[in-house]
Amino acid sequence: MTLIKTNYNRRSFLKTSALAGGGIVIGFNWACTPSETMRAAPSEWFEVNAFLSIADNGQVTIMSPNPEIGQNIKTSMPMLVAEELDINWEDVIVEQAPLNSAFSRQVAGGSGSIRASWKILRTAGATARQLMINTAAKKWQVDPKTLSTENGEVINGKEKATYAELASLAVMTEIPEEVTLKNPGDFKIIGHSKGNVDIDDIITGKPLFGIDFRREGMVYAAALRPPAFGSKLKTFDDTEALKVNGVSDVFQFGDKIAVIASSNWAAMKGQKAIKAEWEKDGGLENTVEHDAQLLQLLDTRAEPRRNDGNVSKAFADADKVVEKIYEAPFLPHNTLEPMNFFAHVTDEKVEMVGPIQTPAGTHGQIAKLLDRDPKEVTMDMTRMGGGFGRRLYGDFAREVAEIGDKIRKPVLLIFSREDDMTAGTYRPASKYKFRAAIKNGQLTGYHLTGAGVNSRSVTRENWFPAGGIENYKVETHNLRSNITTGAWRAPITNFLAIAEQSFFDEIANEMNIDAVQLRLDILERAKTNPVGDIDYDPDKMIGVIKLAAEKSNWNNPETGISKGFSAYYSHNTYVAEVAHATMEGNSPKVGRVTCAVDCGIVVNPDAAINQIEGGVVDGVGHAMYGDFSFRDGTPQASNFDKYRLIRSKEAPAVDVFFVESQNDPTGLGEPSLPPAGGALANAIAASTGRRVYKIPFTKQDIALG
Repeated sequence: MTLIKTNYNRRSFLKTSALAGGGIVIGFNWACTPSETMRAAPSEWFEVNAFLSIADNGQVTIMSPNPEIGQNIKTSMPMLVAEELDINWEDVIVEQAPLNSAFSRQVAGGSGSIRASWKILRTAGATARQLMINTAAKKWQVDPKTLSTENGEVINGKEKATYAELASLAVMTEIPEEVTLKNPGDFKIIGHSKGNVDIDDIITGKPLFGIDFRREGMVYAAALRPPAFGSKLKTFDDTEALKVNGVSDVFQFGDKIAVIASSNWAAMKGQKAIKAEWEKDGGLENTVEHDAQLLQLLDTRAEPRRNDGNVSKAFADADKVVEKIYEAPFLPHNTLEPMNFFAHVTDEKVEMVGPIQTPAGTHGQIAKLLDRDPKEVTMDMTRMGGGFGRRLYGDFAREVAEIGDKIRKPVLLIFSREDDMTAGTYRPASKYKFRAAIKNGQLTGYHLTGAGVNSRSVTRENWFPAGGIENYKVETHNLRSNITTGAWRAPITNFLAIAEQSFFDEIANEMNIDAVQLRLDILERAKTNPVGDIDYDPDKMIGVIKLAAEKSNWNNPETGISKGFSAYYSHNTYVAEVAHATMEGNSPKVGRVTCAVDCGIVVNPDAAINQIEGGVVDGVGHAMYGDFSFRDGTPQASNFDKYRLIRSKEAPAVDVFFVESQNDPTGLGEPSLPPAGGALANAIAASTGRRVYKIPFTKQDIALG
């Protein structure tokens, strides 16, 4: 058991009456099926703390603090509270919490929701459980240490009291100063698959997402933005836009033009009817120029981010030097639900509702933008139809806040797909040069140089293979651009892993050693005699590599199947993948990926598997097909007719194997994506003998010669 000091005060334990003021209940899990008699509706709820309320009929509402972006934390986070509270999961109602300072890190990003809240949420549940025990002890005049709990009841021998009976008395009980958390071996909810609390509403089309939001008297907005990075608005004619049935207003805000209408369709038609003239405002950049500049930077010296041993000597003394360059383009996010947000600005308050990964940061930006007291701004979160980093940035929320401040009506701004793809925040284009020195059949030197657009660093210099190679050097360069760039699922590592893991296979080939064994040899050195500091655990990486090799039957050739290996550490999680390729005619096809994962304790196994499968498919798809470019500052794709995504029939089956662990959970939303492209690249090489060095792979000749 783990003893935890609590941070709660009396303010967190106030009695509240009636559910009506508590907001909309989004997801339900009932203790009986619709054919059974359901319990009486609650007549009163009691707020135990910011995380949960208990009703007089035994039901418990648990708030899910973080934004739900498809990673299933709206189910998994309440599971942590319910586990320590010691209640039946079937008695739980889950609500999406609004922005509230009582919750720490209300962010969906960096695969950090569960990792950051693991002890916080469990402590909230354990504190409430201890409060119920202490309340019952007072009632029965016994020592709290003699009492136990199970299924929402405090037990004293044959005598029992439900949490529902005790909740109204708990407000008079002192808050526990410290509580004991369960041992993992005693978990009844954590580690057991629980269905998505929103699943029924999702599959029946209930309005859960920001794009579904409605408010009486609401209008719709569309915005016309500069068509090129490096251009600004000169003048516009709204005559034809105002003729569109439903359009009520057109006006300029900043370098953008807002169209207000009674429907989203009318707003989009009005947007297209505007005749705007744009003028140059800075450089109009081109992908061809970026490519040349990045390549030039790879041959330029920089202050090393890490420099172990004597790299120059290792290369000078080498019997053989292996050098390769890998290249990746910009990429848009292309979430299924395009950017959108609701605002209602009045003299009294600013109400904001929508899908956002960073509610607190966006809240502060809007208060500053509108020059309002932050207390006047509210921020409620809806479910998100994807994010992948795009919804970390609140530009779309700021736009609708500015529009709402102008019109003083409730308004929903919705991006069209073209808006979403051309007015995005993109994954930066990047390139890597890898060099390896081989002496007497051993890897003696390693030099990585990275260059990226708007990237302070495009390397992870303290991760593998750091510590395992005596002479090791990493440099990085930044190419400044006026194209908006930002986080894209598994930032930096989404391509760095592909390049690195492809290169290690090439080293293994030059050394005439098995690709898996090469990685294990480097990790063994990092484990037993590391060079410098490292930010990863070699033992855990060895563990997933061996598990993936075992489950994929790596050491036993299979007729008609070629295999590609890759392993990577990111977001505190270790993942190894083997891509199984077969030939269809002269072209390789990856039909299956074996994936081994060490992510600590798995909170919700089915949801965890879904995250891993999604990351692998996403990684394979973008490595194969992801391509995006600019000409004179203008994006060269604006919809899916020119931007290729992986098709359902092209998605590989993914076999997932978890390393059994009692360690605290780590990240899961992103870590399976980085190694996927490397496994794919190595499987292609194993199938055809052809190496791929640029994304997308389909733009290169990967057919069997």
